[in-house]
Amino acid sequence: MAAFIIADTKIENAAEYEDYKRQARAIAERYGGVYRARGGETEVVDAELWTPTRLVIIEFPDMASARAFAHSAEYAPVAALRHAHARSTVVIVDGMS
Repeated sequence: MAAFIIADTKIENAAEYEDYKRQARAIAERYGGVYRARGGETEVVDAELWTPTRLVIIEFPDMASARAFAHSAEYAPVAALRHAHARSTVVIVDGMS
């Protein structure tokens, strides 16, 4: 069953963040990740709990693959780039069968 990483990101240094995007995508794809949304147009319909900034959705084959990517040693230094140049909330959610 598919799983998704959903990230809401507020980029604070766009030029430096480009390096993060390039590196993160390559690693995610090695773990079976497919980008389904990456900062496109967003329409907020209800905002009682949260107002998104810039959404990224990556689909993985399963929870194990999504977790393996998110917690991998090869992604750790790339995640540090994200932390240095943006603020974000990232979740992993199990898909429906």
